[in-house]
Amino acid sequence: MRHALITAGTKGLGKKAAEQFLQKGYTVTVSYFRDLQAVEDLKTEWAAYIDDVQFVQANVTKAEDLKNMIAAVKQRFGRLDVLVNNAGPYVFERKKLMDYSPDEWHEMINGNLTAMFYLFQAVIPMMREQQYGRIVTYGFQGAGDAPAWLYRSAYAAAKSGLVSLTKTVSIEEAKHGITVNMVCPGVVTSEYKEAFIEDAQAVTDEKTPVGRPATGEDIARSISFLCEEHSDMITGSVLEITGGVDVLHKRR
Repeated sequence: MRHALITAGTKGLGKKAAEQFLQKGYTVTVSYFRDLQAVEDLKTEWAAYIDDVQFVQANVTKAEDLKNMIAAVKQRFGRLDVLVNNAGPYVFERKKLMDYSPDEWHEMINGNLTAMFYLFQAVIPMMREQQYGRIVTYGFQGAGDAPAWLYRSAYAAAKSGLVSLTKTVSIEEAKHGITVNMVCPGVVTSEYKEAFIEDAQAVTDEKTPVGRPATGEDIARSISFLCEEHSDMITGSVLEITGGVDVLHKRR
């Protein structure tokens, strides 16, 4: 049985990804940072899968936490086939670079780039042993071109760096049967992060070329496809899931 690790998987896009893998018959480890109530809620909501899921507290910016998280995966399930790194901070306040404090800068870089360095080092040894692995990182529309993003300099710098890291590791680990790809969600508003595509198809969104809002299921299905066994020819790719919306320019 395949095993998937989803960071920050108790709510939103991470939760939908975790549900997608559970429904496909995977066992799943979900990491969380502080939200114990969300964990308790999911134990009830996912009662049918309770034997196939575990919850592990971890701060993905701390190497020791990640070491303990991987140890928990090994002890409970004995293998790790999929890593989806859903964790990562975002600054909603519009700020120019000169208005960032050093702490704010480091939070963005550490949470979105350095954390992935720690995660790669934590999970790749297990995947090498298996000669199989699927890793998915998160970016934003246009990240592959390292674009200017006004008022989001730290976040954009971290994610643009992560594009290069994702592509580089995909080449380095290809011989071990490990693929590494990035998904770049468009605008998924709060009310649709845990929604199904069918729900959104009943809604008209004139601002989106495809005519409906994006949902968490859109992102989860894309991640699931990248992680299939027969998707091994797809690696080092940056997949934008935007419904045709120019997200970056919309947010300037």
